[in-house]
Amino acid sequence: MDNRYAAAPEHVATMRTTELRDRFLVTDLFTPGEVSFTYSHYDRVILAGAVPTDGPLAMPTPEALHTEHFFDHREAGIINIGEDAEVHVDGETFLVPRKGLLYVRRGTREVTFDSPGRFYLYSAPAHTAYPTTLVGPGDGNVLELGDQETSNRRTLRQLLHNGDVKSCQVMMGVTTLAPGSMWNTMPAHTHDRRMEAYLYFDVEDDARVIHLMGEPSETRHLVVANEQAVISPSWSIHSGVGTKAYSFIWAMAGENQEFTDMDPAPVTELA
Repeated sequence: MDNRYAAAPEHVATMRTTELRDRFLVTDLFTPGEVSFTYSHYDRVILAGAVPTDGPLAMPTPEALHTEHFFDHREAGIINIGEDAEVHVDGETFLVPRKGLLYVRRGTREVTFDSPGRFYLYSAPAHTAYPTTLVGPGDGNVLELGDQETSNRRTLRQLLHNGDVKSCQVMMGVTTLAPGSMWNTMPAHTHDRRMEAYLYFDVEDDARVIHLMGEPSETRHLVVANEQAVISPSWSIHSGVGTKAYSFIWAMAGENQEFTDMDPAPVTELA
């Protein structure tokens, strides 16, 4: 379990590149044959990557949780960024397609991943339990956003978001940039009621995403490669531009589940 402690905005404003990356960039989530965990003290979320190889890969319970099972007090959304593959939850089997989501309820005891999947998990504490549910990549709420003139035409799929599939607090979805579009969210915004994490994927080997973070008046940046994640505090903007088109998974947890509850940060006010 990689442990990431929270930092105040005034502290982040003094950080150099290496410290910013050590605090907020997760570079090693996907290791063949392992489940890798990163614990963020922002809303106590956990990011994990599971890469089954030779056989089924059982999800362990990190010692740091001090619980018998990972899901004793947690829920999670799991999105497959690999090929279609099965996930087994307490004896029930779900075929999770590429870019599909599996919501796993609080109280689950056993989760096992099969190849050739490549699974990203975002987990937060939960005070109630809703049914474990599979959501296909074409299901949920689909939004077409942005404009070619501002280089941010994108398809946003709200897979786990205050709708038919219930969760305690986790919200999650996949956004894909149109060819020729590079910006994900601009104008930028913050939402002081919840934190967010971005997992960038489908980023070509010779491409990168420049992720902007920090307070609107004290912006910083991270250079992000394929299958790397960014932890975004509630007070921070989260916007990025790529050198080529890409996809990303956004996931949120915190005070509420209102997607539009955000505080805008106009481009003209960024510094």
